[in-house]
Amino acid sequence: MNMHEGVARFRKIMESIDPGIRVVEMEASTRTAADAAQALGVTTAQIAKSIVFLAGEEPILVIAAGDHRVDPEKLAAIMGRPVKLADPATVLDLTGFEIGGVPPLGHRSPLRTIIDEDLFHHEMIYAAAGSPRAIFACHPGSLVNWTDALVAKVKET
Repeated sequence: MNMHEGVARFRKIMESIDPGIRVVEMEASTRTAADAAQALGVTTAQIAKSIVFLAGEEPILVIAAGDHRVDPEKLAAIMGRPVKLADPATVLDLTGFEIGGVPPLGHRSPLRTIIDEDLFHHEMIYAAAGSPRAIFACHPGSLVNWTDALVAKVKET
């Protein structure tokens, strides 16, 4: 199987950041948190989904637990202005990756990043790695270090 271009690009980025991170391309889809959890045999809560929002013109990447929805009002309170979900074309333009394969780092444009605090309930989490069939595992604290993210409560209750 030929390596997906987005996966190859992400692997190269990760090699320079943490050569110990292993990117795995799966036979099954990992496009949604539920798909990824099923393919990996883990809980949906262990899946770190990357979602792009816009606060005015500023893009924000939210890395949230797969079993939660992001509360736009909580995110707006953090940003100090209303937010909206970015459309698929904007996500591709900003990150260089399609929805379902957007990794938490290595984007075309630097994105302000917010990580949902619930991901820290797990020693190991799993995130997209450049395509809807590729994942990698890491500790939530590593994502904070790699992305200089703000950890906050952004889940919908």
